[in-house]
Amino acid sequence: MENILVTGSSGFVGKSLLKVLSGNVRVLSRQNQTNVETIICDFENQSIPKNSFVGIDTVYHLAGLAHDMRETDDLRGLYKKLNVDVTVRLAELAVENGVKRFVFVSSVKAGGISVNKEPADETFQSIPDGIYGQTKRDAELKLLEIGRASDMKVSIIRPALVYGPDVKGHLHLMLSAIKSGWFPPLPETGNRRSMIHVDDLVQAILLIAHDYRGDGGIFIATDGVPYSARSIYMGICISAGRSVPRWTTPNVVFTALKLCSRSLRYKLDKLFGSEYYSSAKLEKLGFVANHKLTDRKIIINKHTV
Repeated sequence: MENILVTGSSGFVGKSLLKVLSGNVRVLSRQNQTNVETIICDFENQSIPKNSFVGIDTVYHLAGLAHDMRETDDLRGLYKKLNVDVTVRLAELAVENGVKRFVFVSSVKAGGISVNKEPADETFQSIPDGIYGQTKRDAELKLLEIGRASDMKVSIIRPALVYGPDVKGHLHLMLSAIKSGWFPPLPETGNRRSMIHVDDLVQAILLIAHDYRGDGGIFIATDGVPYSARSIYMGICISAGRSVPRWTTPNVVFTALKLCSRSLRYKLDKLFGSEYYSSAKLEKLGFVANHKLTDRKIIINKHTV
């Protein structure tokens, strides 16, 4: 039976991963996790216990500092510590203890944003998106070096924007606003954004962990659909059980709102911008996404239509 170590088990993706893992599971967490062996460790303030890796076959590393809207200079050191230094130390301890497989959940932001209309793949590399993307890319490069210098199989997955039950972040805020009835009906702008359901992402993580072709590779994970801001809005309306308004807010309104503040301009640029990626490489391993945001039976925050 496989012995597994998971970091980030209390997070959005980590919780879904724990539900489907089979074998002896151990987690590294800041607080005790119910029904699973837990080694308490706060990555920000504590060293990683060396005995965490005893007998472990596979490591799934999901923990890290998530994308922060502030991205101030004060956070740069923390981003490096949690997203790069901790990742490297985990991999080093894994090698020392003879771990066979190390799976790192990175982000499409590590590859940067393509300005072309075609989806970016793993061969595309521009300036990573923000401090978050840069530290994820730094961690990727260091992990690949560790993998090449050892017998441990290192695999990296870059998820697009993740959605599903109990989603957090911007999608959660959008869902809450739509439920309360004050989110404006978005116009169709033709932008393209890639996404993936959390359950599909978990299956992709397990796939690259156990397929020998995943060794030393970076894999982008999406559901294969390019969503516009309008289609995301419509999908969330349907999942929230609300009718989609027949009218839309004129684009000129959002153009004017961008002039109000730098923060609002940043958020609107993200909302109407394009972040379009291809998961063709992952699909060659046999990956198939079973969910689409536009499916009428998609689940968001435990509400099913």
